[in-house]
Order: sequence, then structure tokens, then C-alpha cells
Amino acid sequence: MDSRWVLLKAWLPSVLGQAYQAQGWGEVGEGRLEPASADASFRRYFRWTDGAHSLIVMDAPPDQEDSRPFVRIAGLLDDAGVRTPQIFASDLDQGLLLLEDMGASTYLQTIQAGVEEEELERMFDTAVNTLVRWQLSSRPGVLPEYDEAVLRRELQLFPDWFVTRVKGRDLTAGEFEDWVSLCRLLLDSILAENRVFVHRDYMPRNLMSGSGDPGVLDFQDALYGPVSYDVTSLFADAFFNLPPVRREAWLERYWQRAWDAGVGVPDNFSTFLDQSRLMGVQRHLKVLGIFARICHRDGKPHYLTDAPRFINYLHEACSRDARLAPLQRLLGSLEMPA
Repeated sequence: MDSRWVLLKAWLPSVLGQAYQAQGWGEVGEGRLEPASADASFRRYFRWTDGAHSLIVMDAPPDQEDSRPFVRIAGLLDDAGVRTPQIFASDLDQGLLLLEDMGASTYLQTIQAGVEEEELERMFDTAVNTLVRWQLSSRPGVLPEYDEAVLRRELQLFPDWFVTRVKGRDLTAGEFEDWVSLCRLLLDSILAENRVFVHRDYMPRNLMSGSGDPGVLDFQDALYGPVSYDVTSLFADAFFNLPPVRREAWLERYWQRAWDAGVGVPDNFSTFLDQSRLMGVQRHLKVLGIFARICHRDGKPHYLTDAPRFINYLHEACSRDARLAPLQRLLGSLEMPA
């Protein structure tokens, strides 16, 4: 038993009654606590169940994870009409939260288990509607800016971690020139987009399945940034791929819905599609760097097993946009074939 587990076990009995009362469940009965999930950060999740009812306990070590943004952004999402886990109790100084259990199946797990086409359509349709509601609630000055400095730090993860640690070398002078050109192309496009609230990981792994709107998780890193980011994350996901034709069809469906609602997407879909493609390149380069860091720094090598999917997306983007020639050369010289 690690020290965090001992702390959590000691804290939980003092707050379970609050959750039971809020839910109208009566007295707290005998139950058990077991692992629910973990993610790429230092957060862990446990499920409390008494056989009839269940709750989620979030363990976020305060020296490594700040839980205050989670609580604050949960309120913003709730105000926008987005389903998030209800927070029944919290000790932010110790990094412990008692949350509503939104179920055991994410969109990703539901898709991987096999789902009828009609149900998949419904799932993505409600995810798009939820995203538009979130974006319509946006206003400046509420969340930190997803600005050039943040975008550059994310891009730098690729040479610092993937190239250096996975490829075992540094960029050559010619590769560095291509890298600078690529970064400028991506940043010019991204920074020209209209700005909205950005979840930053709005993808099937963080959406909970159900009969209605999805439950939205892992939103604590939300920023105010480019309008194409979240929908690109949804349909060009790090863990799940739609065929390009279907992805573009869903992007167009989102674009039409967002345009009708006044979200601030471009007036024509082709411009938005170009923005989304470059946004996806930035995100996939960032994720390659993050997963390399998780592998080599945090000892979680299984994250890099998805790297071929990211690389395939980059090749696909290059084949559809001649401006990405510097990236195409980098993929070749770094021996990253499709």
C-alpha cells in the first residue's frame, strides 16, 4: 500500500455520507474500493461500490497535480449545459475528490467492443452538439490563453523527446530549418483562428457512453484558444482513427452546426478543413512528444504503441496539403514511414 492509498482510505469514510445524502441513497453501507482507471498524468481513479451504488474517488497528488482547475472548469462546463461528474466532496490541499460515477464505458471502449452504425452516429452526433454548447459559452478573460508560447512549448516536445529519446539523435541543420518552417506554418494558421473555450482532450477516451449526451471527463487543462482544436481531437483522435472520408464528413457536419449556431468558424468549409488539418498536425506532433516523455521519464512504454497511428496521420496530412513539404522531408529523414 502506498502512502496515497492510505490517505485516501482514511479520508473516504468522512465524506461518503455527503454523497449518499445528496443522491438520496440513505445510510452508507458496507462497500469496497478498487482501481477504476489511471491516465497519462499522476492522477488515479478508484471506484467505491456497495453493490447497489457507486462513486469515483480521484487521487491527484498536490505536489504534481493541481485539482483547483478541475473544480473551476467543471463549473464552467455545467453552466454551459455539459454533463460532467458531480463533485460531492473535496480536499484540494490533499488532492482528493469524491465524484459521481458516470459509468464504466468510454466512447472508445464502446467503439472497440463493437457498436452498430446507428449507435455510433448517435454518439458522435451528441458529442458534436455538446461541443457546440461548450463553445457557445466561451468568453475571453475566463480561461488562460492558448497562445503562441503554449503552442511552441507543445511543439518542442517532439524534438526534445521523440527525436532525442526515441530516435536517439538531434535534428541536423537541414532538419532544423524544415522544423522552423513547419512550426511557422502551423502557428500562423492556428493563431489566425477564432477563439473559444478549448477542452484540449475532447476525444472518445474522455467521453462517457450513455443513452443521452456524453459525460465529459479530463477537462482540467482547458484553455481559451483555436476553434478547430476540440473537434479535430474528436475525429483525429490519438487512440482511434476514422477513415479520412468519414472524418471529413463529420468535420463538415460539425462546421455546419457551429456556423449555424454562430460559434465563429470560417464562412466556408474548405478553409475550416485546412485549419483542422494543420491543427491535427500540431496535436499529433505534440502527442508523439508527450508519449515519448511518458515512456522514458515515467516508465509507461505502452503509450508509444500508438505512435504509428500518429505518424500515419502526419503522412496523410502531407499528401493533402503541399504546404507541409517540410514535414514530409522530416518524416523521411527521421525514418518515420507510413
